[in-house]
Amino acid sequence: MQTVLERFLRYVKVDTQSQEEVEAVPSTKKQFDLANMLVEELKAMGAHNVRITDNCYIYAEIPATTDEKVASLGFISHMDTSDAVSGKDVKPRIIKDYDGGKVVINKELGLVLDPAEYPDLLTRVGEDLIVTDGNTLLGADDKAGVAEIMTMADYLLTNREVKHGKILIGFTPDEEVGRGADFFDVKEFGADYAYTVDGGALGEIEYENFNAAGLTVTVTGKSVHPGSAKNVMKNALTLGMKFDAMLPVHEVPENTEGYEGFHHLTNMEGNVDKAVMHYILRDHDAAKLEEKKRVVRETAAHLNSIYGAGTFDIDIKDQYSNMKEKIEPHMFLIDNVKDVMTGLGIAPKVCAIRGGTDGARLSFMGLPCPNLCTGGANFHGRLEYVTTQSMEKCVSILIGLAGKKIKK
Repeated sequence: MQTVLERFLRYVKVDTQSQEEVEAVPSTKKQFDLANMLVEELKAMGAHNVRITDNCYIYAEIPATTDEKVASLGFISHMDTSDAVSGKDVKPRIIKDYDGGKVVINKELGLVLDPAEYPDLLTRVGEDLIVTDGNTLLGADDKAGVAEIMTMADYLLTNREVKHGKILIGFTPDEEVGRGADFFDVKEFGADYAYTVDGGALGEIEYENFNAAGLTVTVTGKSVHPGSAKNVMKNALTLGMKFDAMLPVHEVPENTEGYEGFHHLTNMEGNVDKAVMHYILRDHDAAKLEEKKRVVRETAAHLNSIYGAGTFDIDIKDQYSNMKEKIEPHMFLIDNVKDVMTGLGIAPKVCAIRGGTDGARLSFMGLPCPNLCTGGANFHGRLEYVTTQSMEKCVSILIGLAGKKIKK
């Protein structure tokens, strides 16, 4: 039986970066490279009904080993990595028995993991730290989750004396670009309840996430020769900056934490004649998200009254909702995790996701689906890391949850 470390090191070397501007699912065909590998591994270990869809979703089953009438339980992770930093030619390296000091990731690029800046490192002292060479992200989000589920599956299929209900396994594409649940077939998957394995530090349990909306601001300017521009030119780029400057300065990601929401300018392109700005709007409180929408609409209206009707056009699209309301009727899912973690000597920590997860959408699709830790940190960047020991403990958590027979 392969270890979770062996699986993880193999998976991160497969480039599965998704691509936001592509509407097809999967957004990149290379996600099939890992998907096909996982399908073959699942079949080889004896999983039942292993299949992959045209949209790169994997479903598999581990038959029940009990005659009791119990609910079926699913475990889900995503195969893609973020497009924020390259995921091509990942070169993981292992720092054995981490001593709590600074870790030079890449001297030439000036990349250093410093506990003074990343205090979570101090909880990893004595563990084996897995990092990159600084040229790519690591891919622990979410290949750590994939490796942990695969290792759990291999254990359960090898040790049939462990009593559990039917276990369902699902791997999705395109989670990082917000489309991981687009073609997930809840009925086909077949679970009564599930967990996404897509969180951070060991012990974290999440069943609250942001309410989310996307905002596009289109600024229409008027381009003329700069030599004769006085009282005529309307520079769409500088007008766009005026719009951004009018939004609450304290409500941006770099100034918020915990349950505080934000607006975040993710991209701006254009010229004097026309500029387009893309934002994400986030808040755990649905009413506060609506307030953020009101503010951007009123800001645009105010600027239109100064620079002319139609100068600022606002388009807001809701993206996903807080899954809390769908999990609270099934809090035994959270209690079971706490019980398993406590039994393993792991301190449970319930926290809110400052982002989204496939589990949020799946919960609203009828599959209650809180999120579990993977042991990783600093996702989406060159300083991403995970430890071998954290991943091993996450596997133990999954095995423990599989044995928690939920009465139907």
